[in-house]
Amino acid sequence: MASEDVLKGASTLASYNVLLQVMFRVLTFVLNAFTLRYVSKELIGVVNVRLMLLYSTLVFLSREAFRRACLSCEGAGRNWRQVINLLWLAFPLGCLWGVLLVCVWWWMLQAPDPDTIPYYFPAVGLFCLAALTELLAEPLWVLAHVHMFVRLKVIAESLAMIAKCLITVVMVVSAPQWGLYIFSAAQCVYAGFLLLCYVLYFVHFLGSEEAESKLFPFRHIKDMLPSRVDHEPLLNWKLTTLTWSFFKQSFLKQILTEGERYVMTFLNVLNFGDQGVYDIINNLGSMVARFLFLPIEESFYVFFAKVLERGRSARYQKQEDVSMAAEVLECLLKLVLLIGLIIAVFGYAYSHLALDIYGGELLSSGSGPTLLQFYSCYVLLLAINGVTECFAFAAMSKEEVDRYNLVMLGLSASFLLLSYWLTWMLGGVGFILANCCNMALRITHSVMYIHRYFLQSEYRPLRGLRPHSAVIVVLGMSYALTAFSERMFCCDSGWLPRLVHVAVGAVCLLGVVITVFLTETKHVQFIRTQLLPRYSKKRT
Repeated sequence: MASEDVLKGASTLASYNVLLQVMFRVLTFVLNAFTLRYVSKELIGVVNVRLMLLYSTLVFLSREAFRRACLSCEGAGRNWRQVINLLWLAFPLGCLWGVLLVCVWWWMLQAPDPDTIPYYFPAVGLFCLAALTELLAEPLWVLAHVHMFVRLKVIAESLAMIAKCLITVVMVVSAPQWGLYIFSAAQCVYAGFLLLCYVLYFVHFLGSEEAESKLFPFRHIKDMLPSRVDHEPLLNWKLTTLTWSFFKQSFLKQILTEGERYVMTFLNVLNFGDQGVYDIINNLGSMVARFLFLPIEESFYVFFAKVLERGRSARYQKQEDVSMAAEVLECLLKLVLLIGLIIAVFGYAYSHLALDIYGGELLSSGSGPTLLQFYSCYVLLLAINGVTECFAFAAMSKEEVDRYNLVMLGLSASFLLLSYWLTWMLGGVGFILANCCNMALRITHSVMYIHRYFLQSEYRPLRGLRPHSAVIVVLGMSYALTAFSERMFCCDSGWLPRLVHVAVGAVCLLGVVITVFLTETKHVQFIRTQLLPRYSKKRT
């Protein structure tokens, strides 16, 4: 593929992923608000922290390394038969992780009170089964991602999420006494729908004229099962060792990503009720990060991995590819920086109001607003880290990935210790502060790598981390005005003062957006032509 085609595909994939994640987060947002009225916060804590931690740990550790290696295996001399054989190893690896994790969740962790939260042990087994079901779709997911079948992912995950929400709503209303069985069944339905959609699509696609015109490497669905070709090794050794390097890294990255849940689960620093409140605020605070930053990171990792040759500095790459990669990286950094700054500024004054509208006094009283205010600042670091690590992981050599694993090991250990200490002192806020410290260290490492990478070239993509001075001034004024508005009008004086507070924020936000459009013209043009689907279509 030409670099322009790869950029176009990555941009389209990012756009669809953003729309998909928006839908997911909206559905989850509404679902959480709905279930808060029917189930206890203790039950929500067990599901969203304990059981979803089991699910995410099993899936992430089983497939993340295979995804990162196989999505950037052009330089290894791609042999799709060997790639498929390697990808199928994710399922037996998931079975091994499943046995180990289920034993830990059954016998090493404190079980909730069966009178208030029944069916805990069957729920653990069902969540494990759902994770293994999703792993069966992994070879198909990688094939679809590499060949830019963006609509497939949107349709499959949309149908799966809708089915999960419908099952949850119906069972919560009709049979709330089933407790954890409700959420276990919904998770199994989600994984089953996901697998079914991928299988049906490829059954229909393979052998079609479209598949032949695109020179798709397989003709029948059975070709996607593991098999050996005569006179060829079963696996590509170079790709296998790269997978092993990413596997060691994924273990550490999972600890950093889900560190607060591990601390809550294994060290019992918060009870199930407090875990439920923290998780709801965590989901609310990270909504933008999940539906916007994560799809951008995933999609443009594919772009950087395809355009740049892994392990070679910018000086020894094709200069037209380096130029495009540097321009894209700079624009992405500026985009996520501006979004993160806006969230941090406006999150301070509107956290209390948002929680009061969303969950009532259950969330807006106590430490809830403070948690969300701190999380708004954390989102800024989360945004920058996603893009910088996205580039670094796509460009690093295997040896550099191995060295970074040692850095991640140190960060993981320090994060767990810092989380425990700060949470013991400050409660839920301690988790967020520990995350901020670790994210800042990860950003520093990635920024240093990017600086070295482009040091001997004329490109300086890190300029994307310097916003225009006019934008900083307008953001500072907005912070002062909205903070004053919150103190004067929010949030216990009825709806009219609240509307005034919202109007002040809307005017300030409009001023920020206009300033960005007038001062950041280059990056606005990038967003219009590469990230918004309608403009991308016009460009083609």
